Amino acid sequence: MKKLILAALFLAINASAFAQSKSVDNLFDKYKGDKDFFHMDLGGSFMNFAKGLNISLDEGNMDAIAKSVERVKFFKLPANSQTAAADFLALQKDLGKEKYELMMETSQKNKGVFMYSKGAKKIQDLVLLISGEGNDYIVVSLQGDFDAKTLSEVR
Repeated sequence: MKKLILAALFLAINASAFAQSKSVDNLFDKYKGDKDFFHMDLGGSFMNFAKGLNISLDEGNMDAIAKSVERVKFFKLPANSQTAAADFLALQKDLGKEKYELMMETSQKNKGVFMYSKGAKKIQDLVLLISGEGNDYIVVSLQGDFDAKTLSEVR
């Protein structure tokens, strides 16, 4: 019985280590019914297919990063949404509560790029938040097994 409980606990911990941000998923779920909501979700078999294409991205260690990606979730909040800006700011706060670390921030006026990561030497989840002119709010979530040193060397 103890072995069964330990095995179940191990599987739960392992599954949670590779789980995507609940905040990103909640924001996605909030807007997925909107007719103006654009999203793209690539993973599983497609990522294995893409790796087999032998596309070389030698510039600035991008090849190593691309090979580490297991799933990509990309979505743009609808420009006609009254709450997009508030939801985007709430997502930034929620990522902090989920123990995501702000790795990079660039901003000017109402535009900016924020990169959050989860993990130390091996990062399992990267979240990019991009705010542009007007009501452009984009979320990109990358899941995989990224080496922190390799990420820091990207140019």
